[in-house]
Amino acid sequence: MSGRYLLGLDVGSSSVKASLVDADSGVCVASAFYPEKEAPILAEKTGWAEQDPHMWWGNAKLSLKKVMADADVAGDDIKAIGISYQMHGLVCVDKDLNVLRPSIIWCDSRAVPYGEKAFEDLGADICLSHLLNSPGNFTAAKLAWVKENEPALFDKIYKIMLPGDYIAMRLSGVANTTIGGLSEGMFWDFKNKDVAKFLLDYFGFDGSVIADIVPTFSVQSEVSAAAAAELGLKKGTPISYRAGDQPNNALSLNVFNPGEIASTAGTSGVVYGVLGEVHYDKRSRVNTFAHVNYTKEQTRLGVLLCINGTGILNAWVRRNIAPEGMSYPEMNDMMAAVPIGSDGITVIPFGNGAERVLENRGIGCSMHGINFNKHGKAHIMRAAQEGIVFSFCYGMEVMQQMGMDIKKIHAGRANMFLSEIFRNTLAGVSGATIELYETDGSVGAAKGAGIGCGIYKDNNEAFSTLKKLSVIEPNETLRAEYLEAYTTWKDKLQRLTNK
Repeated sequence: MSGRYLLGLDVGSSSVKASLVDADSGVCVASAFYPEKEAPILAEKTGWAEQDPHMWWGNAKLSLKKVMADADVAGDDIKAIGISYQMHGLVCVDKDLNVLRPSIIWCDSRAVPYGEKAFEDLGADICLSHLLNSPGNFTAAKLAWVKENEPALFDKIYKIMLPGDYIAMRLSGVANTTIGGLSEGMFWDFKNKDVAKFLLDYFGFDGSVIADIVPTFSVQSEVSAAAAAELGLKKGTPISYRAGDQPNNALSLNVFNPGEIASTAGTSGVVYGVLGEVHYDKRSRVNTFAHVNYTKEQTRLGVLLCINGTGILNAWVRRNIAPEGMSYPEMNDMMAAVPIGSDGITVIPFGNGAERVLENRGIGCSMHGINFNKHGKAHIMRAAQEGIVFSFCYGMEVMQQMGMDIKKIHAGRANMFLSEIFRNTLAGVSGATIELYETDGSVGAAKGAGIGCGIYKDNNEAFSTLKKLSVIEPNETLRAEYLEAYTTWKDKLQRLTNK
């Protein structure tokens, strides 16, 4: 099927997804992901999480082969490639661009002490004003762990990369990165608008390990002859976009401008908003990175709030509280009979690890206010969903304190956003309009590639065909009830975090 197509690759920790988008119609013509079961994560010790980058490449090849076959698209018809990827991972390569060790991925926590010590030694003011974050458990701290614990291997490192940089390198034979990638690794100095030399010096890293920097939207490199032969692509096909999964999710929802918000609510939940000026939270309760359209001349920052206990709490409630065999839609119907505020039950939803928004306090999940004479399963189910929403809104207050005016939330119609109670509660407490769209990360990466290679003049043209599925407006009549329930929830949270 001849035409102009854009390829998007989304390199996750569970799978690699490929999508082909018809550049002229904006329609996704085929998608596939591998493996069909969740990809393995190596964990030799508690808190460790590693993956073999060769596995990502193998899964990318299988996904690409299937979408090209399903859509009957030839390599010559693919005009550009975009890449989305799991953030914060560390890939180390030698001078021959061979991988030196498995990637230390985003959920690996071994580097936490290294980041915390850097934050203490360098000082909060320096780190936050230049990096906009604590060095935390990000890529720079992971490299510090390698330096101390694997010195012989560290000495062989030629370049460090993020997972998306590695896939781009396998496609092109060229090692490069973006400002967005450097910012998520804590290698970008927002005050000096350059690589964070002070952090490199602190950790004892030679600046040469940083790959060449290319613009997020640009012909960053081209498919090599070797990769073209291996994949059935055309030599010279431009690789013209890459971004971490959360900035890319915002892009896929056409979130580019200050005040715009993108949200997801799967196993964990994310609220990601765009700032037009450099701000940071002095308590480092949210993360701030360069957004996809950040340049040295234009400040566009992505402020990221992550809530760990989102869909995982809803799934736990379904397994342990809901009547056996009940589906999620049936749960939503059952809890709809319960009033806003769940008749006084409050659920604190932080049962999936310490939360950054709580300054890493591990307070767990708890239920409050249960009355044995009037409360049942439906009350607990609704209180759990309300607790998830309230945790989102609690983090959004931090974002508002940083200067973000939240009036509209863009989200895909998936996961928790399928629940009417979840949607209405979020709109009711935040006062924001929610718009639900049909999209995903690999489709967004494909359209980002179209912007980067010039097929689309800007994001508005690229996403002109983005399908809006529904709009949820705040119910002003019920707003006071939603806010009262939220205030009660915050009071309970305050007591727990003050202990």
